[in-house]
Amino acid sequence: MKLLRVGEFGNEIPAALDDENKIRDLSKIIKDFSPENLNFETFEKIKKADLKSLPQLDNNKRIGACVTKPANFLAIGLNYKAHAEETNSDAPKEPIVFNKSPHCLIGPNDKVIIPKFSNSLDHEVEIAIIMGNKAKYVKEEEAQNFIFGYCICNDISEREWQKKRGGQWVKGKSGDTFGPLGPYLVTKDEIKNPFDLNLHLDLNGKRRQTGNTSLMIFNFNFLVSHISQFITLMPGDIITTGTPAGVGMGMNPPEYLKNGDEMILKVDNLGEQKLRVIKEV
Repeated sequence: MKLLRVGEFGNEIPAALDDENKIRDLSKIIKDFSPENLNFETFEKIKKADLKSLPQLDNNKRIGACVTKPANFLAIGLNYKAHAEETNSDAPKEPIVFNKSPHCLIGPNDKVIIPKFSNSLDHEVEIAIIMGNKAKYVKEEEAQNFIFGYCICNDISEREWQKKRGGQWVKGKSGDTFGPLGPYLVTKDEIKNPFDLNLHLDLNGKRRQTGNTSLMIFNFNFLVSHISQFITLMPGDIITTGTPAGVGMGMNPPEYLKNGDEMILKVDNLGEQKLRVIKEV
């Protein structure tokens, strides 16, 4: 099932795509795709609903981030070997885990803003895990029992703030529009093999990033298991799982995002993001 949130920023309502790709209003079944409601019990309620009997929403309405108000927005660094190489970093021996602020979440077609004092804004096409169950000390082979679904995430990164301003990466990863998410939260039952998904990003019509989840250093199940040894994961938590090679920082010389750029991100089964970049004034 493809779940989404539709409406103006801060006033989105939960929805689902029916088998004719029409957007159906779920607000009488679920309040929102928030931590209180993102669980397998809610999913069963949605599955039992006759989607075609629910009100149809305008397909031209804005799509928001596919989940809201997560307790944790976690991210994984250097999880594709080629990306580690292009940044002159060693491939990690265990996952690099960092935070993104939940306040950076925006919709899949919203504007990405270059902050006033930013000179090195970069893109990172990724696949995010959305948790559907409390997870603590999870065994790798049982990780899928705790995953609600998957979606596209663009892990927007300000490289100078991330690399040269001291402290952890969170400063360079948490600007107001640094977390485009969606369009859809795709429930795991719709994805035959999450370990063989193609992902790519085009910048101004030119391919910049290409990858496949088979090339991840640490796969989805390992990541859920690993993180749950240290942090109790909760329903609605986001884990964005790393990016393939082709980021602006890895080019010679580096090529960062500029005013007027357009990014198109696509992932098998998960849809597409189309994002315009604008400079903050």
